[in-house]
Amino acid sequence: MLYEFRLPDIGEGVVEGEVVRWLVKEGDLLREDQPMVEVMTDKATVEIPAPRAGRVTRRIYAEGQSCPVGKVLIELDTGSAEADAPATKAAAEPSAAAPSRGDTATVAAAPSGAGVLATPATRKLARDVGVDIRAVAGTGPAGRVTHDDVKAATSGESSAPPAIESDVARRDSSGVGGGGSGRVGEAGDVRVPFRGLRKKIAENMVRSKHTAAHFTYVEEIDCTELVLLRSRANQRLAADGIKLSFLPFIVKATAGALEKFPQLNATLDEAAGEIVQRKRIHLGLATATDAGLMVPVVRDANGRSVVELAQEIDRLAAVTRSGKAAREDLSGSTFTITSLGALGGVMAAPIINYPEVAILGVHKISRRPAVVGDKIEI
Repeated sequence: MLYEFRLPDIGEGVVEGEVVRWLVKEGDLLREDQPMVEVMTDKATVEIPAPRAGRVTRRIYAEGQSCPVGKVLIELDTGSAEADAPATKAAAEPSAAAPSRGDTATVAAAPSGAGVLATPATRKLARDVGVDIRAVAGTGPAGRVTHDDVKAATSGESSAPPAIESDVARRDSSGVGGGGSGRVGEAGDVRVPFRGLRKKIAENMVRSKHTAAHFTYVEEIDCTELVLLRSRANQRLAADGIKLSFLPFIVKATAGALEKFPQLNATLDEAAGEIVQRKRIHLGLATATDAGLMVPVVRDANGRSVVELAQEIDRLAAVTRSGKAAREDLSGSTFTITSLGALGGVMAAPIINYPEVAILGVHKISRRPAVVGDKIEI
């Protein structure tokens, strides 16, 4: 029996999810609740399990493509006699056979065109338009058949380069060694797929720059007393195994400032044409991860002590960098802090975390010469 699994509505206004990585391939036998796919929304990356046992007959969307909520994501044959049998070792460990995050090509098992390099979506397009994918010359990496190749085949044109061409023409068409209109690059270049979290970050930043009127105000602060306060606090907390960074103090101070200036603890409701001053203070902390910049959220920051803030910051950093952060850990911020202190530098102009209205950039705390009265002191 064919079962169509549709991308579920996971709330908070999410309308689609991008397929980050398939954990199963067509033909695999799945157990119920076995992880099938990693899908990224604008809030977080979630792992979706199989709703029931069965054999994978078709993956509808390829890695890097977006599936709208309610559309079929994957098809399972739940009536197979093997569906009730124990899963094989390969099915129990799908990640070993799944393509890496860097792959853009998937060989789909299909009775027609088996062995042709193409994504499931491209194969579906070929079937829909009545094109024999085996007769299409692929122009993608490693000869992969692309959407454009299939479309060109329907019009009787070939999108593949001529079989015989000059070295100059070949360089121009590939972008290697020349300034042609094809793929840009040179021999030895490494291509990294622009999708998933990094693409979503870029889209959000571009939207923010186009929506919010950015301006940067820079102030230099004397942190001498803060350095002394942190040192005394760490001496007192050493017996409990707690060591404070500067960040929880900065978060505490920022939360206090936002209570005094609520117009900065706000978000833009563009559809309603309103700026919403938020009652609660949920501070986002820009955090660098291997996958890109993420923003875990310290909720009700103004109601926590410095030690409580430090513990929550450590927890959020750990789950975010390990990829185990819950969706509620990564959404709902009302103001964001980005700390570049560990990287040094003099000053940077961070981009507002849309739909918030402001962001605080914190930089390196170091000893500097300053005018104190009529003297220059450190």
